[in-house]
Amino acid sequence: MMEWNRNVWYSLTLAVGLFAAGCSPSAPPNSASPPTGEAAQTSEQAQPAANQPVKEQKLIIGRGGDSVTLDAIAATDSESFKVTVNVLETLLNFEPDNTNIRPGLAEKWEIAPDGLTYTFQLRQGIKFHDGTDFNADAVVFNFERWMDKNHPLHGEVSFSYYNDMFGGFKGEEGHIIESVKAIDPHTVEFKLKKPLSPFLNNLAMPAFAIASPAALQKHGLGFKENPVGTGPFVFVEWKRNETITLKKNEQYWQPGVPKLEEAVFKVIPDNTARLTALVSGEIDLMDGLNPDDAESVKGNAELQLLDRPPMNVAYLAFNVEKKPFDNQKVRQAVAYAVDKQGIVDAFYGGSAEPAVNATPPSVWGYNDAIQDRPYDLEKAKQLLAEAGYPNGFKTTLWAMPVPRQYMTEGQKIAEALQQDFAKIGIDAQIVTMEWATYLAKIRQGEQDMYLLGWTGDNGDPDNFLNVLFNPNENRMRYKNKEVQDILVEAASTVDHQKRIDMYKKAQELLFEDAPMIPLAHAKPMMAARAGLSGYVLHPTGSESIAAVEWKE
Repeated sequence: MMEWNRNVWYSLTLAVGLFAAGCSPSAPPNSASPPTGEAAQTSEQAQPAANQPVKEQKLIIGRGGDSVTLDAIAATDSESFKVTVNVLETLLNFEPDNTNIRPGLAEKWEIAPDGLTYTFQLRQGIKFHDGTDFNADAVVFNFERWMDKNHPLHGEVSFSYYNDMFGGFKGEEGHIIESVKAIDPHTVEFKLKKPLSPFLNNLAMPAFAIASPAALQKHGLGFKENPVGTGPFVFVEWKRNETITLKKNEQYWQPGVPKLEEAVFKVIPDNTARLTALVSGEIDLMDGLNPDDAESVKGNAELQLLDRPPMNVAYLAFNVEKKPFDNQKVRQAVAYAVDKQGIVDAFYGGSAEPAVNATPPSVWGYNDAIQDRPYDLEKAKQLLAEAGYPNGFKTTLWAMPVPRQYMTEGQKIAEALQQDFAKIGIDAQIVTMEWATYLAKIRQGEQDMYLLGWTGDNGDPDNFLNVLFNPNENRMRYKNKEVQDILVEAASTVDHQKRIDMYKKAQELLFEDAPMIPLAHAKPMMAARAGLSGYVLHPTGSESIAAVEWKE
């Protein structure tokens, strides 16, 4: 997901309109097993320890930073989605541990033979937390709000995810959705201007959760602090930079869940302090575990270690509108001065691999033929001289203030990069600030070089390459028409192999142009108290806690 906090590897080669009761289109080779159609599933990934007393059904989650917004469509950061996925729900869901599609608020769907019309049958009898009905009109209301910049509830927020996933907004040339129409109270029809291969995957992304129209009209732009959805938990309170509290939705439509009575998301910025809080029992679950602490967690009978399937990239990027980073040779020089293996060894504790491309190897379409630039300071100096900077230059390097699953030690990585850059004459001053401000200022283009990352939302390469390099939204200010033309065509191509070939070509062009330097693909870990059961780590980093409970 976007950190600027954003598999059914879907193909539109279906030849007939399929009324799929919990069935998604066929996946390409090596994808996970097909969805089962079950609406509620649990996992034993978080196992209870033996002989533990039953604890009060309350969960306190320790995390490194606060949410930026609780209006899901306006979010671009994982800290926001961690909360919103438990309050608001999407038409379709991912399986608990992969990106295969299963039913969500929509229980069935039909795809026309030409791939341009999608018809969704909605579940009946579902209420929003404010008591109003979830129905087709609510779905249409949400999409109209998202797609129309002139909608009174669109506000000044960019809705980056909508722009990236659906080709822009209403009235813009690339906008992919022709119309969204309520056929009857429980049927919604989407008409597209051209096929969009990852359309179903997109609808399962947490940004496209359906909010209560009544609550949106009541709170206006204040909805971001008063979310109302259909999810397993109801929003209670937000103490900025401290806690967000949710309570059980007693009228939740899925039987048997949620198990918890209350959930609290608590901000503890320092990784070590967060682990100390877990050991003491102050919190029950934590993210941002330092890799070096994994063994101590394994050796503590009162704790358990949880592994997340990797689908992310940590990167160093440039504002290519600012000198000297408008020069390709300067960007390539910096790339030669980055010791990726050293970074992985020093700051990931072996729980990562050096990154070559923005897409991770776990995502289909990955180009494994690209050979990475070696760590070569002499080559870096040569390129700087050719670019007109034989003595280097002064610049700033922005460091993330909070741990993310793709980069738990942002400040330390910045310091390591700073030392290597000094060896080739680049004097990089490290800049950091509060998380929401960091993201906002990068969005405004104030940065020179900056550290950030991305966790995939839907298992499709479009969700990495288009999101990160879309010229309308990317924080690098990077514009490459050849790359963009490839990405636009790939998203609307029905032939899976052709999509693979196009994404591989795009990766070649991006590697040569170097608007960003991929650093690492992390294998994130979390830690929990031993009695916690039912917490399943998802590749996207957004998890429902509906099935979580304390057991003996």
